[in-house]
Amino acid sequence: MTSAEFVKPSRKQRVRTLWISDVHLGTRDCQAEHLSQFLKGYHADKVYLVGDIIDGWKLRGGMYWPQAHTNVIRRLLTMAKRGTEVIYVTGNHDEFLRRYSKLILGNIQLVDEVVHVTADGRHLLVIHGDQFDVITRYHRWLAFLGDSAYEFTLTLNRWLNHWRARYGYGYWSLSAYLKHKVKTAVSFISDFEEAIAHEVTKRELHGVVCGHIHHAEIRKVGEVDYLNCGDWVESCTALIEHWDGSIELYRLADAQAKAALLKAEMVAG
Repeated sequence: MTSAEFVKPSRKQRVRTLWISDVHLGTRDCQAEHLSQFLKGYHADKVYLVGDIIDGWKLRGGMYWPQAHTNVIRRLLTMAKRGTEVIYVTGNHDEFLRRYSKLILGNIQLVDEVVHVTADGRHLLVIHGDQFDVITRYHRWLAFLGDSAYEFTLTLNRWLNHWRARYGYGYWSLSAYLKHKVKTAVSFISDFEEAIAHEVTKRELHGVVCGHIHHAEIRKVGEVDYLNCGDWVESCTALIEHWDGSIELYRLADAQAKAALLKAEMVAG
């Protein structure tokens, strides 16, 4: 049994909204199996794909597209067919789609940005976020280490979790851990959050849901509600809006730990 199968929900949970970003389909580091299992566990009125869902940059350099990546697309299409509104917000790695912005195909919309109104009345800007990062508009994330070093940490991350799964351990992100420890990365994240919060204030909105920096977070930046979806390459995170308007940060590692605890309690009981 894989770790993805281990946390498979027994039935779908009804929620108002799901946000996911930075899936990077078409790359070897995409955690597509985990994402498919996550999506199977929910029935949502709306799903926002907050940019970098398909990695056009990587696909230009050579095709890598296993069945697991197709399964994610099929899962989203199935959700749309069953009534879920799917809003695809373009990012910098799937910027080739920006020429088709405002396209509507049934329950699927393609936009560059959109405003979401929560059940409790908050107006949230939903945008990928690359527009507020002068470094990664021209180069990819973690420029302080360089592109090759970032790719190396992702490769280590992939192999580390392969062996953790073999020995029954849950998912853990080495690259996300490094972001919390390296001062340059912490400073970069803070600058990004401040820049995007400033834009939200200027537009007189309550908050923002974004992605781009692969760092999941729910916090206040001044008076702005800052919510970052994270990613499905490093940390496997998403945002979930419940029917009262409250928004929860989902982390795969936390879900696996909870499932392991429940299993241990059942065995002990």
